[in-house]
Amino acid sequence: MAKVMVSLPADLLQDLDEEARRRSTSRSALLAAAARRELARRDPGAVAAAIARSEKRFQAAGGFEAAELLRRDRDSRD
Repeated sequence: MAKVMVSLPADLLQDLDEEARRRSTSRSALLAAAARRELARRDPGAVAAAIARSEKRFQAAGGFEAAELLRRDRDSRD
């Protein structure tokens, strides 16, 4: 396992140590878990692009009447 040296504000380090104690784990394990969680997060740019694509598709679909959609769905089951 590799070791690294990082600089953190004293108050953040205190919060980390308190949380590690609360979870009955080590500071290193807590930081490793936090780093893994952060690295697993989706890229904000990719998320924004996906939202923009969805918005375009919804705009292209035009308007609709919800009651009519429900009525058609209900009638198709009969």
